[in-house]
Amino acid sequence: MVRIKSKEQIELIGKSGKIMAEIFQKIPNQLNPGVSTDQIDKWIEKFIKDKKGKSAFKGYRGYPECTCISVNEEVVHGIPSSRVLKEGDIVSVDIGVSLGGYITDACMTFPIGNISSLKRKLIKVTKEALYQGIQQARVGNRIGDVSFSIQHWVEKQNFSVVKVLSGHGVGFSLHEDPVIPNFGQPHRGEKIREGMVLAIEPMVNAGEDKVKVLSNHWTVITIDEKPSAHFEHTVGIINGKAKILTCL
Repeated sequence: MVRIKSKEQIELIGKSGKIMAEIFQKIPNQLNPGVSTDQIDKWIEKFIKDKKGKSAFKGYRGYPECTCISVNEEVVHGIPSSRVLKEGDIVSVDIGVSLGGYITDACMTFPIGNISSLKRKLIKVTKEALYQGIQQARVGNRIGDVSFSIQHWVEKQNFSVVKVLSGHGVGFSLHEDPVIPNFGQPHRGEKIREGMVLAIEPMVNAGEDKVKVLSNHWTVITIDEKPSAHFEHTVGIINGKAKILTCL
């Protein structure tokens, strides 16, 4: 069941989103060759705590850390560790923030130093796909319109969307209805209504769309080990259209 939020509740969710936006504004200075993903995770955790929030990920279904940090062929749910970032890597930083019980979820993919032209294009296309989806998140459309626009944009660039992972509702809980696939047909699925809060999140592979889960039971990687990128915003449907809650 989709949980509709009032304008006041969306404003409170947006306060959580402002913490997220500040992190993403500052984090590029933390992402350098030689830095471990665990160091990044600890920096983000302290930042959230200093803002009186808490991680929405840590402890969720047993997840052990504050953030998900996925490198190169890792699609999602990379567990922060002693792994050191190298020149030429791309790293997706996925964060959930809870402030007063109101939750936002967002992700961005960043280059580490000079990266290949393929990785540069992958990041660009994935970010563009997110905004294509957000444009379709408006009253009168359906979830399928969001899904189709993402898939169409990605496949036009000869990349592939991951089909076994999806966006979702968010706000009161980390994962709520509706499910928001990154592929599908227009004019299908749940009607988009005033007061919905959605986490739209294209996950895009440079190669084929197939993925597998590592033995840690969390980290998802591309089966062909080609790079993957991930962008996500939490949006609220206000006055008939999507307002991004996780940007300044």
